[in-house]
Amino acid sequence: MFTGIVTDLGNVRGIERAADARFVFNTAYDPNSIAMGASIACSGACLTVIDKGRGAEGMAWFAADVSAETLSKTTLGDWQAGTPVNFERALRLGEELGGHLVSGHVDGVATVRERSEEGGSVRLTLGAPKFLMRFIAPKGSVVLDGVSLTVNTVNDTGGIDGGFSVNIVPHTARVTTLGACQPGLRVNLEIDMLARYVQRLLATE
Repeated sequence: MFTGIVTDLGNVRGIERAADARFVFNTAYDPNSIAMGASIACSGACLTVIDKGRGAEGMAWFAADVSAETLSKTTLGDWQAGTPVNFERALRLGEELGGHLVSGHVDGVATVRERSEEGGSVRLTLGAPKFLMRFIAPKGSVVLDGVSLTVNTVNDTGGIDGGFSVNIVPHTARVTTLGACQPGLRVNLEIDMLARYVQRLLATE
């Protein structure tokens, strides 16, 4: 489990591709503090650490295997060496819950439609798959590339995709990948797990 509060902004160090893929990430985390088998959310996708260390240049890194399913259902299939990545380590019992409960299981991919400046903040308007829009509500929570955000507005167009908007405050823009988002960029989307269970309960009544 995670909270959607990013604690490191790293990048892809390298990728070994086959049917699945092995990603190696540069990170500011101390590799001695990362347990083998630990879970780290990588721009919203929960990955398992299978190796770690420091490069000759002194940069810390960790590696994770990524399945073909994850590559096809998230933005990870688009990543290449140098791609910036938001990192969050798994929540420990007793720690502060600063965002909202996040599973690290990406539900789909949203696309940035518009970007506008509002004071010191950035407003992003995004399109999302229609089957996920019923889980997104004004003032509800979503996770974009691993970042917990509050939904501002929702627009169900009745077409293939619906839309919603979020505000990125200056701190979040500075310490995550969202500050550089431009129209056309695809981001990983996780809906609020409470909305998911409410929908399931209503569907089975």
